[in-house]
Amino acid sequence: MRKHTGEKPYECAVCQMKFSKAGDLRMHLRKHTGEKPFECTECNYKSTTAGGLRSHLRKHTGEKPFQCSECNYKGEKPYECMVCRKKFSVLGYLRSHLRTHTGQKPYGCTECHIKCNSAGDLVKHLRKHTGERPFECTKCHKTFKQTGCLRMHLRTHTGMKSFECTKCHKAFTQAGSLRVHLRTHTGEKPYECTECHRRFSATGSLRKHLQKHTGEKPYECTQTCQSGNNDTSSEREEIAAPAALSGPR
Repeated sequence: MRKHTGEKPYECAVCQMKFSKAGDLRMHLRKHTGEKPFECTECNYKSTTAGGLRSHLRKHTGEKPFQCSECNYKGEKPYECMVCRKKFSVLGYLRSHLRTHTGQKPYGCTECHIKCNSAGDLVKHLRKHTGERPFECTKCHKTFKQTGCLRMHLRTHTGMKSFECTKCHKAFTQAGSLRVHLRTHTGEKPYECTECHRRFSATGSLRKHLQKHTGEKPYECTQTCQSGNNDTSSEREEIAAPAALSGPR
């Protein structure tokens, strides 16, 4: 009956999202706790839902259960967006995606005025307010707010560099680092200083440049002079200096 009445009596104590079923609330709470009770027997993959595990297992079995009624094509993504033709394995993912076209954002943050187009995006946003960091690196125990950030961090331990420049074959651990690097080939400088209109290829370079206008000197000398600086290279020089002065042993 709640499908017709719209009644949602089960409320999340963390983000105040409401649900019509107790089971849906239990499943949602795993996004906050990080609990993943459904584990793959073939690899280390874990999922918060049984459906997520079933989809993952197809990578091992090669099963493609969705067959086109017009031809013999089989695939894992039967739900297609009629606007941009992007395909999804779960109907709920397609519904969330469609909101990127309609602009609909039904999930509002109770702490600020931000609105999100999916429940998952709202959960991620709420961590900015709560400070929750449920994803932990098993190597160094550093914690993260999002699984994507943890995946990127793990590459610092493995040394894996999956993103390679097609121009000079330099490899990077992150797609974002590759994008910034590619600008050295294209000459693109999308970040502009509002004070002098000088342009930069990376946001970090722009931030450092802005300190020349603001006079900000965030890096303090650790030696007796205690003078400020806006150049991180001075930090590296001071760190290297003791080793250089000590000479060979």
